[in-house]
Formats: sequence, C-alpha cells, structure tokens
Amino acid sequence: MRKNVAPTKTNLISLKNELKFASLGYELLDQKRNILVMELLNLVDEAVDFQERADKVLVTAYSSLENAALDMGKRELLSLSSAIRVESEVNLSQRKIMGVPLPVVQTEYSGQAPWFSPTGTSCYVDRAIDDFRQALEMTGKLAELKISIMRLAREVKKTIRKVNALEKIAIPELRETVAHIQNRLEENERDMLILMKRVKSRLESKRMNP
Repeated sequence: MRKNVAPTKTNLISLKNELKFASLGYELLDQKRNILVMELLNLVDEAVDFQERADKVLVTAYSSLENAALDMGKRELLSLSSAIRVESEVNLSQRKIMGVPLPVVQTEYSGQAPWFSPTGTSCYVDRAIDDFRQALEMTGKLAELKISIMRLAREVKKTIRKVNALEKIAIPELRETVAHIQNRLEENERDMLILMKRVKSRLESKRMNP
C-alpha cells in the first residue's frame, strides 16, 4: 500500500484512474509478451532447420570443390578460379514485430556464365559455384534469423519484467491503497452520520425542554 496518501475523494478518483490505466497496460503488455514469445519460438524452429540445411549445403559445396581439384588438379583449378567473376551484394532492410526492428537479409549476384571453356574443365566446377552461391544465401538468411532471435529474446525479457512489475507490485499496491482510502472514507461518513444524529437528537431534546 502507498504511504502518505491522504484519504480524500480526489485522491481516490486519481488512484482509481491510475489503477484502470495500469490494468490496461498490463493487458496490452501481456498480449505483446504472448505474441513475441510465439514469434520467437517460430524463429528458433526456423533457425534450427536453416542451420541444418546450411551445413549440408556447405558440405556439398566443399565436396564439389574437392572433386573438381581431383579431376583437374589444384593448379589448374586455381588458375581457372581467377577467370570467374561473380559479384555478390548483401542488402539489408528491416521489418518490425510489435515495435521490435528485425533485419531482413537479401543476397544478390551479378555476372553471367560462361567464364571459361567447358573443354578440359571438370563438371564439378560449375556445381561448386552453384553450391557456394546457395551456401552464401543461406548463411545470410541464417544470420538474419539469429539476430532476430537475439533481439526478440531481449524484448521478451524486458516485457516479462514489466508485466511482472505491474502484476505483482504496482497493481496490488494500487488496489490496496484504493481499498484503504475507500474504507477510511466510509468510516468518516459513518462517523459523520453518527455525529449528525447526536446533534439532531440534542437539538430536539432542547426544543422539547427549553
């Protein structure tokens, strides 16, 4: 209960309004918490799936590169790699969930094949290029998911603290103070009523016995 609050009707009205506002804030924050938790769990599931897929793509890409080196030799493969011109660009934007900014990562490529003659070139070279491009795209998406998870987790933690503060401290304190003031005002009204009855009784008694 709040201390040093005078038991007046003005304070009672003010505290009731404050309690109403705190209860509304609690409901909104509780809804926000539930939405954020659901979104966080969805992103965690998606990140686990993407992590597995990205690992598989990287393993496949390095396997294709090793096979190309076995077919052509490391020197020829290194010489051939200097002819490949694939430019990559990572574009960052953002989306918001309940006011929380989350990154959106998009990977774009420029440069058109063929960069070399297929004669004397291992088929694994083209396969390795495609695999590494796919791996880069998935790595960008994975980074997007992990950063989003960290930001949502921080916001969930802050929201839970606010919800708990309202639910366990602010709202009970306001309710107790409102109840206390109401009881005091009712007591004052009863005391005033008794006093008025006594005054009325005494006045009537004097009137009957001048």
